[in-house]
Amino acid sequence: MDVTQDMTRRPRDPVKPEAVSPALFAHFVVRTSNFEGMRHWYQTVLNARIVHDNGTLCFMTYDDEHHRLALVNVPGLKKPEADSWGLNHLAYSYNSLRDLLSTYVRLRDQGIVPFRPINHGPTVSMYYHDPDGTGVELQVDTFATKQEAEAWFGRDEFKENPIGVLFDPEDLLRDFEAGVPEVDLLTRPEGGAAPSLAARK
Repeated sequence: MDVTQDMTRRPRDPVKPEAVSPALFAHFVVRTSNFEGMRHWYQTVLNARIVHDNGTLCFMTYDDEHHRLALVNVPGLKKPEADSWGLNHLAYSYNSLRDLLSTYVRLRDQGIVPFRPINHGPTVSMYYHDPDGTGVELQVDTFATKQEAEAWFGRDEFKENPIGVLFDPEDLLRDFEAGVPEVDLLTRPEGGAAPSLAARK
C-alpha cells in the first residue's frame, strides 16, 4: 500500500511510552442556556462559519479546522458564582495590528466593545465578554518571533509589571491611522500596572 498523508493510512510505528505534545489546539465546547445569543456572538466576533447546527449542537470554525468551537444548548443552566474556579478567558491571535484594529472597529460598530484593552508587553490585547460572561482575548504579538516574546518573561520589565498597561483603543486607532510607526504602537508604554487578570469581571 502506498503511503499517503491520509491520517488513516500513515505508516504504523511501534508504540512507545514517549512524551508527545499535541499537534494543535483543536476546539473547545461550551454549554449554554443562551444558545442563539452565543451563536450569534461567536459568529460575529470570530468571523466564523457554521458547519452544523441542529438547535441543540452548533459547530463552527474560522479556518481549515473542521470545527473550532461547539455550543451545546442546555436550558436552565445557572451562571457560576464570581468566586468559582474555572476558565478565565480564551485568546485569539491576529497576524497584524491592522487586523486587530480592523476587528475592533467592526465589532465596535456593532456594539461589541472591549472591557479591558491592555498592552501586556509581548501582546497588545483587547478583552471582551461573551454573552455568558467568559472572557475572550483578541491579541497581536508585539515581537517578530515567538522566541523574542518568550524571552520577555525573563526581563526586568515583566518582573516589575507582569500584567501590563491599559490603553484606549480609540487612541491606538487614531495613532495608527496618523502613521505612527507600528513598532512604537506595539511597544508597551511606561505606566502603572493594570489590575490583576485574576480579578473576575
